[in-house]
Amino acid sequence: MSPAAPGTRTGTGSPSVREALAQAAALGLDRIDAHALLGHALQRPRAWLIAHDADPLPPEAARAFATACHQRADGVPVAYLLGEREFHGLALQVTPDVLVPRPDTETLVDWALALLPALGAAPRVLDLGTGSGAIALAVAHRHPAAQVLATDLSPAALAVAQGNAQRLGLPVAWAQGTWWQAVAAGACFDLVLSNPPYIAGDDPHLPALRHEPRLALTPGGDGLDAYRAIVAGAAAHLAPGGWLLFEHGFDQAAPVAALLQAAGLTEISTRLDLEARPRCTGGRAPSGKA
Repeated sequence: MSPAAPGTRTGTGSPSVREALAQAAALGLDRIDAHALLGHALQRPRAWLIAHDADPLPPEAARAFATACHQRADGVPVAYLLGEREFHGLALQVTPDVLVPRPDTETLVDWALALLPALGAAPRVLDLGTGSGAIALAVAHRHPAAQVLATDLSPAALAVAQGNAQRLGLPVAWAQGTWWQAVAAGACFDLVLSNPPYIAGDDPHLPALRHEPRLALTPGGDGLDAYRAIVAGAAAHLAPGGWLLFEHGFDQAAPVAALLQAAGLTEISTRLDLEARPRCTGGRAPSGKA
């Protein structure tokens, strides 16, 4: 017999908080996810749920929680169900038009923030493939002097990013297009950042990510096409001494470093993510000084 939907019970009345959470667990939901979804349905914090676990749910909240639990059990990310995700201290709105920002991407932002003070009073920063705007907005928030431009191929993704910028009051410029095609000819930057699609087309993990935009997950093939395209155009857009930093898969540090080296970048190095896996690799354009 299949478990009852969260938010339903036998007989009259609504389930209690405790009963609804038990039914969510029977569907296979993680306890943290279930608390987040129920708190969202009730507009209450987790502490309230714990303190009021015998309280019955209002019928509308019970139905909303039941629907959300079934969607989560089908693999829909919690961030889509809540409509937001925290990233580098910022509450970002997210929709299925953008990837859910991952904590590992904060490694890329932290590296960028460490470099920016040495790149001038008003460093020019470019975020290629911005999605929700997470990287660009985190940089603009933490380094207000930076002049930040963010691009994306998807107009829908740019709309999400622009909405986040407006809500947060952060001054980021936006452009639509594929990689360097979105950037004006002759425009140069002190720091270029990108978390491009990098999952190989035959990766067995892709089906589990089916609710996120496939275009932002994989370029097909070996997963490296976006790096090749970005590195190929970097020389025309990196200022002397400027940096190009990438996020990549945990097993892609060596090929990404090789692409940077072949393009003539120097000071190539890799940063580890929260689980000590190689996650970001970057290099520096020659300074132009003899």
